[in-house]
Order: sequence, then structure tokens, then C-alpha cells
Amino acid sequence: MDKQIVLVVDDTPDNIDVMSGILRPSYKVKAALTGAKALKIAAGTPKPEIILLDVMMPEMDGYEVCKRLKADPKTADIPVIFVTAMSAEEDETRGLDLGAVDYITKPVRPSIVQARVKTHLALYNQNRYLEKTVQERTEDLISTQLEIIRRLGRAAEFKDNETGLHVIRMSHYSRLMAESLDMSEKWSNLVFNAAPMHDIGKIGIPDAVLLKPGKLDEQEWELMRKHPEFGANIIGEHESELLMMAREIALAHHEKWDGTGYPYGLKGEDIPLSARIIAIADVFDALTTARPYKKAWSVKDAVALIDQESGKHFDPELVSVFHEVMPEILDIKEQYAEEEGSIEELSR
Repeated sequence: MDKQIVLVVDDTPDNIDVMSGILRPSYKVKAALTGAKALKIAAGTPKPEIILLDVMMPEMDGYEVCKRLKADPKTADIPVIFVTAMSAEEDETRGLDLGAVDYITKPVRPSIVQARVKTHLALYNQNRYLEKTVQERTEDLISTQLEIIRRLGRAAEFKDNETGLHVIRMSHYSRLMAESLDMSEKWSNLVFNAAPMHDIGKIGIPDAVLLKPGKLDEQEWELMRKHPEFGANIIGEHESELLMMAREIALAHHEKWDGTGYPYGLKGEDIPLSARIIAIADVFDALTTARPYKKAWSVKDAVALIDQESGKHFDPELVSVFHEVMPEILDIKEQYAEEEGSIEELSR
């Protein structure tokens, strides 16, 4: 088993020699004579697992080094023990307030140094193990949550006589647009993973209306326009960022930029950005896929309609983004093309 790495920081070489002599039998010791060098080593690979830090150093004292270590996410979790001749209570308090885990005064006693380093390394290893365990369980939970969302999205598609490829394609289209807006990777992934739930509310629409091959009458349209609210109710209110986004998309993806959409007639930027993105991705995929009562539109004709609806149905800025990512969209469209004979019900 590789020895754990201890970084000793002191501007006096003799002090480093003393600490190295105490620690080297049990640990791999690295040394730094300045605060700047210590910061560089701490941020490097492999990084030290504990730092023994002198306070009184020229240019950058130990307090400042500790402050910078704790401010950097790459080094913030490394335990710091101050080793100094400054023995006043206020000095120790200041060091601990900056995030140090311990404070040893000089001249040091080997048994004390060994015991403190061993204790804090054990706590550090335990914390890392616990963090890893929590992360793994969180990832398992998120994975399960995503799988449920995908399967519910598929359920809505199957009820609507769709193959499931519709939600795959439009989810990818949506992520491409989100990424092109320079949104964070996290937000773009939320859009991608929430998109399959956009039409989950169709589960609440009677088959006689949902699967009607002809045009809907006004009473049937009134019922159909309730599916965004049905979807929001199915998803419910949750603290999960993913489910919150799925709910806002389900509720608002039929709103229109000019305020003529449903269910609430939201207008412009009052419509959540996620839902504005989904609206374009959903309609484009629907138009370019065959339905029981129409052939698939050409990409050229579908894009022309989206351009025509810019500023009416769709956010004009997002229409421009849609054009920017069109080459990638066409790649996704080809990758997840429908098999011959499959049908999709769109636009409702």
C-alpha cells in the first residue's frame, strides 16, 4: 500500500528536516519553503492528504496560505495543522477559524506530531469514504429517478401510438439548443432528462379523443388542452431539480411567445426557457415524422414553418439557435430514424 502524502511547509530548512525525520518512517513527506510553493504542491497531482503549516513565513504567512487553500475547491478538503512558535490563545483561535483542524506549538514533540497526524488522517479518510458512499447512493437514486421518468415518458408515447423515438429525438434536439445558449452542463442535462415527460399528461386524455384520426371538435380540443395541467399534476411538487423542471416543461410547452398558447396564455419570457426550447424541438420532430393522417414534412418545409412562427409561436432568439445547431439535429434525426410503418401523433 502506498504511503500517504504529508506536506510540510516551513521557511526554515532545519524545521523541515525535524518534521521529516518524525514523519518519514510512516508517510511520504513533501516539503515547501514558501507559501506559494505550498499552494502549487497542494493543487498538484497527487495532492497531499494533510498539510503541516508554519505561521511565521515571509511574503505569505501561514494564515494566508490556509485561507487560500480553503478558498480553492481543489484543496479545500485537505486537513491543515498549524505548527508554530506562536502559542497565544488568540493565535490558535485565528488558525482554527480559518479552517485548520489542529494547532501544534513549537518546539514539537515527536509523539504529539505522530498522534495528531495519524488521528486527522484517519478522520480525513473516513470523511472521504462517507462522501464516496453518499455520492454513490445519490447517483443510484438519480439513476432510478431518470429511469422512472423515461419509462413514464414512453408510457405517454405508447398511449399516443408513438414508438418512443419521438421523445429520444426531441430530448437530444433540446439539449443541443440548451448547450448552444451557453447554459451550464447541469442545466442542459436537466432539460435533456426532463424532456421525455413533456406529454405525460396525455395519459389523462380519453383514447376516443387522443386517438381520433380526424380533427377534434371544440369540446374535444378543450379537453385536449388540459393535458399540460394533467401532466403537472402527475409529476407533482418535489424538491428534486429534475422533477421541478419536468413539471414546468409539462405545464408550459404549449404556451406561445405571443401569448396565444395554453393552458395559461403566458407570453414571451414569462414562459420558462426550458418550455420554450421544448416547444421548438417537439414541433420540429412532429412535423418531420409521419402521422396517421399526413406524410412526414421535409426538413426544409418544417424549418420554413418554424421560421414563419418566429415571434408568434416560438421565441425568436431560440429559432436562431435552432438554425445554429441544425447540422447536429439532422445527425440525431438520422441516428434515431423511425422504422418503416411506424406512426406518430403530433401537434395536439
